[in-house]
Amino acid sequence: MSKRINLDHKRIIISRTDSIGDVMLTLPICAWIKANFKDTTILFLASSYTHPVINCFSQVDEVVDWKVIQQSPTHEKLEQFRRLNADTIVHVFPNKEIASLAKKVKIQNRIGTSHRTFHLLTCNHRVNFTRKKSPFHEAQLNFELLKPFGLKGLPTLEELNNFTSLFETPKLKLPEWLKDKLSEKSVILHGKSQGSAIEWGLKNYNEVANLLVAKGYKVFFTGTEKEGLAIRKEIQFNENIIDTTGKLTLTELIQLISECEHLVACSTGPFHIAGYLGIHSIGLFSPKKPIHPGRWKALGPNVSILVDNEDCSTCRQGKVCHCIEKINPQKVLDCIVKSS
Repeated sequence: MSKRINLDHKRIIISRTDSIGDVMLTLPICAWIKANFKDTTILFLASSYTHPVINCFSQVDEVVDWKVIQQSPTHEKLEQFRRLNADTIVHVFPNKEIASLAKKVKIQNRIGTSHRTFHLLTCNHRVNFTRKKSPFHEAQLNFELLKPFGLKGLPTLEELNNFTSLFETPKLKLPEWLKDKLSEKSVILHGKSQGSAIEWGLKNYNEVANLLVAKGYKVFFTGTEKEGLAIRKEIQFNENIIDTTGKLTLTELIQLISECEHLVACSTGPFHIAGYLGIHSIGLFSPKKPIHPGRWKALGPNVSILVDNEDCSTCRQGKVCHCIEKINPQKVLDCIVKSS
């Protein structure tokens, strides 16, 4: 390992250009850097669609749009990277092109995992760890990349949960058509995952929606317009079961989540957003490794996890399994009622 890097008064790029959930589980390392080094500037390099969640985290000073850089001619890419004037880059999500650009513009400290071949040529600080078989949570594993800064051990999940208080709601006014429908007992059901997780199934979401309405709750289905096409085939919407799919920006979705009491989803972005916002966040999971809740549960002070069978033999064998679909809707309802 190279000698400890001092980040005082430095400009640090945190590079994470994948999905919302992954970005949310990366944000704590920004807070750790800010807490341990004087006058640091954190630049978060990310895909444009994740910017609204990063903008809610007070420890990020500037969000850099990777898509803008990526679509530029080669000479302009280099110039845009150079203008970031960064001293350090942490490749949390490995990207060969970003790693190459960072080296070409001579960023002084270039940190990545030793398990990527292209990092042998582009990174001068390579941390040796593996994610796939690790017993640690994804957010804890991201801290492995801070070892060159003097970090001795990984933080506990309790310590990571403290960082979620740095996430602020956008303070955006919701559209009137939606705001008028909110009640003191509002639940978000996020039924799809854009393929990022094994899903509970829309039949189950439909059943729990009706159970909730019978208990006096208002139910809001969220998702993209594409997801809405599937959801509308399965869900019977009415004045108490409301379709918001395809109608909200991500910023509006964050605001809606903050104004509701509960959210139910599988391991997907809105589940992680709800965890940060401190509302009751119910995650529906398979116990199969490495997609189990021990690796991917949301951070936050008010998170509940439901699985059908912790000891599912099919999941233990690493086979394709949909035991998540066996989680009883009544069990989800009970979890909501108990915490209300």
